[in-house]
Amino acid sequence: MKRPSTLFRGFVALGLLLLCSFATASADPSNGTVASRSAKVDGLDFHYLSAGKGPALILLHGYAETSRMWRPIIPRLAERFMVIAPDLPGIGDSAIPTSGLDMKTAATRIHALARSLGVAKARVVGHDIGLMVAYAYAAQYPAEVEKLVLMDAFLPGVGDWETIYNNPAIWHFRFNGPTPEALVQGRERIYFEHFWNDFAADKTRSIPEPERKAYTDAYSRPGRMRAGWAYFVSFPQAAKDFAGLARTKLPMPVFTIGGEKANGDALGRQAKLVASDVTVVVLKNTGHWLMEENPKETTEALVRFL
Repeated sequence: MKRPSTLFRGFVALGLLLLCSFATASADPSNGTVASRSAKVDGLDFHYLSAGKGPALILLHGYAETSRMWRPIIPRLAERFMVIAPDLPGIGDSAIPTSGLDMKTAATRIHALARSLGVAKARVVGHDIGLMVAYAYAAQYPAEVEKLVLMDAFLPGVGDWETIYNNPAIWHFRFNGPTPEALVQGRERIYFEHFWNDFAADKTRSIPEPERKAYTDAYSRPGRMRAGWAYFVSFPQAAKDFAGLARTKLPMPVFTIGGEKANGDALGRQAKLVASDVTVVVLKNTGHWLMEENPKETTEALVRFL
């Protein structure tokens, strides 16, 4: 058998070089593409998405989702910011800590991650339970937060929060423990469909099918459902923590955005109790899943404020 010609070998080498160059560029967050990264901070393994360069922007996902929820908007935000979107401790591909699955502790861990990445100041955005972690971050490190965005949930311990917490239609806050775990195991998709469908203004405009599969897989892994529920278990502690933190109003501009069919109005009222400079947006015909139900208006509102 004849050996390949020198010219042919040259083409092969050039092709491999171009392929390697493309692979490196596609994983480089500074060029606007989304890179999946990991870091160990204070003994805890974090998974996070990153892209872009410039002022730091931290995005915190909510329950029944992971950092994946931010992928559609990250390229747009990466045009102006260095975006960091971690999986919350215990959720997605971040490790499950042995203790401290609560809002205030999660915020200190996210802050430690940001510091390890060289972030001295940041804009912080949170949706659902990520909103609570975002508030705890801003309230504990106010000099390091330039702007804060709270997206459709509520703040335990602030104002009329118990009306939401004790609403019998929101039964899942107290659904945890060995028996609920046994009931949900193997039926995770059915369990999550309740959130994705019933908390949307229109379930056909809610979480897309590929994301539904990905989130179900993420929470079906050993220990992950229990870790996610731990954040709900921590609500009474968050109420005590936030009541104390709220005695000092946040100094940075705060933006709340929520659905007309969800928590938009209530969240806006709460934010005015904990901050001095608050802008409230309530999206019409929209439920809890802002990014998925109303991506255009949500994205434009976030970009304008940030």
